[in-house]
Amino acid sequence: MNLSKTTDDILLREDKDGAVYLTLNRPDKFNTLSEAMLSELQRELDAIAADSTVRCVVIGGNGRGFCAGHDLREMRANPDKAYYQELFRNCSRVMQSVVALPVPVIAKVQGMATAAGCQLVASCDLAIASQSASFAVSGINVGLFCSTPAVALARSISPKRAFDMLVSGNFIDADTALEWGLLSAVTDDDDLDAAVADKVEQILSKSPAAVRFGKSMFHPQRQMALADAYDFAGNVMAENMMSPDASEGIDAFLGKRQPTWEQPGH
Repeated sequence: MNLSKTTDDILLREDKDGAVYLTLNRPDKFNTLSEAMLSELQRELDAIAADSTVRCVVIGGNGRGFCAGHDLREMRANPDKAYYQELFRNCSRVMQSVVALPVPVIAKVQGMATAAGCQLVASCDLAIASQSASFAVSGINVGLFCSTPAVALARSISPKRAFDMLVSGNFIDADTALEWGLLSAVTDDDDLDAAVADKVEQILSKSPAAVRFGKSMFHPQRQMALADAYDFAGNVMAENMMSPDASEGIDAFLGKRQPTWEQPGH
């Protein structure tokens, strides 16, 4: 295990057995996405994307909440359109970098996830939340429609439910978020760490190559026409079949033994 800290300790990184744990660390500010936090997240995501030994990423937050979105005080201190455009571009780049990572990304959610915090949950491949977690895109309550969070939210839950959240600012609880598709699992508050660890272990037990092939295919095909998606997926699957892990996995299955996967970076 390797534990490292980033600038001013606002983002913590822990590396363990091929998994990277990124923890937003502004608990007194509900882990708001300040300029510095977005910069640190982008730096870490870029580094992870270039590291072939990473096999899974977990994004969590310290304190009572996961993430309360943008830092409104910081935003009001810079009342300039060009500043806001750059801020939202940087945040959008972070969200797209999460989606584009070649390995699965799990949101570990406790407490509230609001506005861009809810956007971050929606951008992750998987999201596991404690029973007491809650979710909202509540910018509308302060006169600001959550337009950029809407992009991720509307791709995670149904358009009508997404728009209802966006135009009302209402919170939904963890069970509702699970039912609507924003979450992949809900657990008792005391079991959140164990549930995330179990999911990480499941991912790490699979072929690293197959997981990367799958991540590279899954999100792009969702934006394609049906025939194009099948053509794209078929080509990815053919490439996957040519990998040593596919040969090993099939031979192991036929031979009734456990496979030995090729380890990344070796």
